[in-house]
Amino acid sequence: MESSFSIRAYSKQRQGHAHDYHQMVLPVQGAIEIELTGYNGRVSVGECVVIRAGTFHHFHADEAARFIVVDTPTLPEKFTTPEFVQFSITPPLMSFLYFIEKQLEFQVDSQLEQSIFALFFALLSQQDGEEFLSPRMRATRAYIVENLDTELTIEALASIACQSPTQFKKHFKAALGISPFQFITGQRMEKAKALLTHTDLPVQIVAERVGYQDLSAFSRRFSSHFGMSPRQFIGNQKAAD
Repeated sequence: MESSFSIRAYSKQRQGHAHDYHQMVLPVQGAIEIELTGYNGRVSVGECVVIRAGTFHHFHADEAARFIVVDTPTLPEKFTTPEFVQFSITPPLMSFLYFIEKQLEFQVDSQLEQSIFALFFALLSQQDGEEFLSPRMRATRAYIVENLDTELTIEALASIACQSPTQFKKHFKAALGISPFQFITGQRMEKAKALLTHTDLPVQIVAERVGYQDLSAFSRRFSSHFGMSPRQFIGNQKAAD
């Protein structure tokens, strides 16, 4: 079989089946409850669930919910292990799903759909492995990635995770291998690098987009992270062009 996209809705009635191909379910509206061996969870917008070929699973969802479903004979290697079931997706992939939904509703174009598949799987291969993250930790991680321009305090993040600040810091590091501060800083610096590379925004605006109102503080952090100041980085980019 060839890989295929479809837009689907499901009923509140619990159903179950298995199929001889892999399937990925990515909500674009609402959520779905899925049960399979070793896993029972709720998959919401901003997440993906992987159902490997031959795996019997039960599922149900509100009728108003909508999903992009990918049926495919192959999966990126990182998604083939039995433990890897549910994970958060990046904002670029989430935005691309909305494009896929609009395109599928608009017309049938096999050539364009082949290009869409190529880009989808390229984006999919960039997703981080989060097979051991709890739903609350996934929600907290997603909140950080989507709100890098705001003040991200431990107290606020702990509240999202329904934990005390001390518990949150301990569980976050155990789950992701780094502290919340290190994760936030890394995400902010990578976004700043992307903005400096792909836009002509002033450094001050870039700093604000990644949560720094103080340009000097941003420049020091960027220099510490990448070994050069933002302006030196911009100069190197222009010299390379």
